[in-house]
Amino acid sequence: MKTPLTPQAQRRPLQGVFVTGTDTDVGKTTVSAILCKAWGADYWKPYQTGTANQVGDTETVAALLASTAHTLHPPACTLRAPLAPWAAARIERQAMDMTALQTPTSQAPMVIEGAGGLYVPIDERHMMIDLAAWLALPVVLVTRSTLGTINHTLLSLHALSRRGIPLLGIVMNGPPSPGNRHALQHFGGVEVLAEIPAVAQLDAETIAALASRIPPLDALLSQAAPPHFA
Repeated sequence: MKTPLTPQAQRRPLQGVFVTGTDTDVGKTTVSAILCKAWGADYWKPYQTGTANQVGDTETVAALLASTAHTLHPPACTLRAPLAPWAAARIERQAMDMTALQTPTSQAPMVIEGAGGLYVPIDERHMMIDLAAWLALPVVLVTRSTLGTINHTLLSLHALSRRGIPLLGIVMNGPPSPGNRHALQHFGGVEVLAEIPAVAQLDAETIAALASRIPPLDALLSQAAPPHFA
């Protein structure tokens, strides 16, 4: 049985969003950089894995923003294996306890990026969806635009709905698909905040252009609510 969690909001309220995805490598880090640029937000990825083979997502966001206007908080836990935090920590003999996580202090809103999807394990008792609930922040769900996205996205929305976790909106990543967008809005009862097309060169200029299409954070926060399924 899981230990009941005290939401972060009951200890020290945070302002911002939790960015998660329907799967790994769906574009969460790129979307996180876009949201940071759009809202003047700081960035934090609590759990970073896979550093044995590639640079961390914090370094990637720093390169994409190319600005000192944002604070990029270092990960609370960095693991080398490209696995879920729980699995990577077991290999590296690190103890993991999500409830011991210390959130950084920030005067700006924060974009907090998860690892993988909602049911990626963090420790023996908690998954990313538990982290979203514990942080008490609305979720931005990043999803592919291509075949398979309807099933994966609706399952993720259903999981958020069952836990009563507010959704800020969906960001679709990949070639524009009006049919998939319509299906997600129709069956999921949610709005698509943005569609991020494939670009020839992903750099600070591209991130700034994409950020200009994102609605203001305050307006979105006022409408955030758990997904509703008929």
